[in-house]
Amino acid sequence: MTITVGVHRSNPSLYHLARLDYLQQELAPLGESAEFHHYTDGTKTGPYLADGTIDFGGTGSTPPITAQAAGHDIVYTAVSAPRPDHGALLVAADGPVHSIADLKGATVVLGIGSWQTHLLAKALHQHGLSYRDDITAERPAGDEAERLREGRIAGWIAQGAELAAARRTGHFRELVRTGDVITDRSVFFTRRELAVQRPEVVAAIVTALQRADHWAAANPAEAAAIAAEDQGGEAADWHTALAALPWRLEPATAEFVAEQQEAADIFHQVGFIDRAVTVADIHLPELERPVADAVARAARPAATQKV
Repeated sequence: MTITVGVHRSNPSLYHLARLDYLQQELAPLGESAEFHHYTDGTKTGPYLADGTIDFGGTGSTPPITAQAAGHDIVYTAVSAPRPDHGALLVAADGPVHSIADLKGATVVLGIGSWQTHLLAKALHQHGLSYRDDITAERPAGDEAERLREGRIAGWIAQGAELAAARRTGHFRELVRTGDVITDRSVFFTRRELAVQRPEVVAAIVTALQRADHWAAANPAEAAAIAAEDQGGEAADWHTALAALPWRLEPATAEFVAEQQEAADIFHQVGFIDRAVTVADIHLPELERPVADAVARAARPAATQKV
């Protein structure tokens, strides 16, 4: 059997895993082979799991909730540690927005359907505003920094190297940092059939992911250079962004389920998903121990890797 893992640029753990040989090393003793399916839009992870394009994927906090609401039979496997400095809601340094309340009636640019929707929806909710009714959400077009400086938009949620570059300019203020509102975990999920029938395969994938994370943490300059060459931007900004990540995986626990349920309830309230969901329905407590053991196993020495 070939296990297909989905890879997109917004998930750094998967991004590095696809450039290393750890997954094949972990799957081979189980009689399985590995391949990667590359795509650009992480919000398609749920549909790709549902139609069999991939067997395992990872995103931020929002896509698994929208996938569950769409009826896709997925389950959580592992999550990253919180990423408090992964992103921020930026406003113009000399602009009129000084609080979340000042965003009412304004336009905010963000990755709609990504973890950024979770951040904005919860921040607005905390201040008595609605993602659906009180702001206009727009997708990025590539000129967000310029538009924000010129006052054509009120806010922009940036992440990674883009955020590091924006911080360097001095043109922007951080109205909200991710860690102020959400844990902003990287979230990994799979088809229920695979998790139930082959938990050892899920554990092997998690071990490979954690090994890839260890590599990225130990080789920040090389990881940054690869990202800059492949995705654009300055290597120094990528280095800053990657250094802010925890590079540590954890089981999906009841605490994480509560975080996701809070987000799902807000999404349903504002109409971002069209039905209420019970996040616990796609949580398998029996996976927690195998995943914890898989993470621990990744701490053992492995073959030296070069990309």
